[in-house]
Amino acid sequence: MKTKSRIASILKANSLDFSITGLQNFNLSELNLATNLEFQLPTNIRLGHLVEKIVSELIKSSSNYKVLYENIQVIEGKQTIGEIDFIIEELKTKALIHMELAYKFYLFDPNISSEPINNWIGPNRNDSLKEKLEKLKRKQFPLLYHTRTKSIFNTIEIDKASQALCLLVSLFIPYEYKSSFSPIYETAIKGYYLNFKIFINLDNSAKKYYMPSKKEWGMDPSENEVWTDFNGIEKYIKTSITEKQAPLCWQKYKNLYVEFFIIWW
Repeated sequence: MKTKSRIASILKANSLDFSITGLQNFNLSELNLATNLEFQLPTNIRLGHLVEKIVSELIKSSSNYKVLYENIQVIEGKQTIGEIDFIIEELKTKALIHMELAYKFYLFDPNISSEPINNWIGPNRNDSLKEKLEKLKRKQFPLLYHTRTKSIFNTIEIDKASQALCLLVSLFIPYEYKSSFSPIYETAIKGYYLNFKIFINLDNSAKKYYMPSKKEWGMDPSENEVWTDFNGIEKYIKTSITEKQAPLCWQKYKNLYVEFFIIWW
């Protein structure tokens, strides 16, 4: 995995703002950063933790913010009741921000409801944008004011901290779906999804494919250098579908690059 490309993909990721989430937004574009920034990344962690590490390093590398606390587990008795992602400080104003981070991939299922906010679901239908936002509002952000949390952050005036969400998303819509979306959703749409049968019907010998690992999700397919034909990925796709795991596929066709999920449901 190319480190610079992975870092760039996080900086370029679309962030859902207050108009969608109902929560104050922290956009990574607020960070004053040097160009061509690069730092070492761990290789043995899951995608979510990898993104947390990248965002942490970006904040630390910026000239206008610093990280005071990160990944702080709040424990009451012997039970972990939650985790605070970041407490950061804006250097010029000394303003404190409790920032929660999420890096998500959602597919639009128009059959769920008439309200778009309800229709963004995880590739395997086991999570959703609406559930994520409800958890943040009900559990994650109120955790800052728990008595145990206050005792952990006893060196800063935690009651003066504002709260913000950095929700980075890649959105996918049904293949050949024609309805329009609000601009906030539109700019975050990265591709489409289809079932295996449609995928097979669309295949031809000029198309080349790559099945990115989970840690490569969100990167730019055009920077990939290893490609194969349908025969090189068929077994992987069939196994994934049998296990009810919707794989992400990158496709190169002439000079065009597209990405899509192949769904099992």
